[in-house]
Amino acid sequence: MAYVAAVAAHPAYTNRFQEDLASPGLRIPLTADPALWTQAVDLGRRVIWLHTFGERCVDKAAGRPAGPPRPPQADLAKIPKGASIPTDPENMPDEMKYDAGSRTLHVGKGRIENVPPAVWEYEVSGKRVLTQWFSYRKKTRTKPQMGDKRPPSKLSEIQPDGWLAEYTTELLNVIHVLGLLVQLEPQQAKLLGAICDGPLISRADLEAAGALECPPKWKKAMRAAAATLFDEQDDESAGDEEAP
Repeated sequence: MAYVAAVAAHPAYTNRFQEDLASPGLRIPLTADPALWTQAVDLGRRVIWLHTFGERCVDKAAGRPAGPPRPPQADLAKIPKGASIPTDPENMPDEMKYDAGSRTLHVGKGRIENVPPAVWEYEVSGKRVLTQWFSYRKKTRTKPQMGDKRPPSKLSEIQPDGWLAEYTTELLNVIHVLGLLVQLEPQQAKLLGAICDGPLISRADLEAAGALECPPKWKKAMRAAAATLFDEQDDESAGDEEAP
């Protein structure tokens, strides 16, 4: 998993394999160079640590302590004095915008400074992360109905009256993680280039090594697990039929 994160979780991967990715399925080049493999795994662990906000691949000695990742002091996003995002219902934020010149993120009447342009522009699956995050927490969360789809659930109307303090903490954490991911992108791009230009493990190599075959003991364990699952479902169904 760490190897895949290092190789594929960055823009250079999608740019390089754009035509191949038009068809469903992930294509991962597997290096035959042990040194590059180790480098990818180490880098991928940091990527996973960032993606999980410090909950996975924790290793303090390797610079991955538990808890939300934080960049160096100079790179921290900051809320100026008197510019906190209001928490009262009347000033619930309904707009988020960015000023690239001052590197300032405006959230309603509040603002966050020292936000790099690359963080504001960061996208996943074609959607800007910060605006997507905000869309689920802003004052007006209604979305236009598309075609003949069912109207939004009434559950979407259940939300806080005002901006929660934990929203601000979470937003700062998201900004910091995105900034750290952006800083890793050049390393990931360089690594991907080295892997693709070097010796690769082919499908034939994997087949010859038996790596694509499921070991018999795994097959037996999976069959046993599947049988147990269906037995449990049958027992539950029988119980439901017997209930008055």
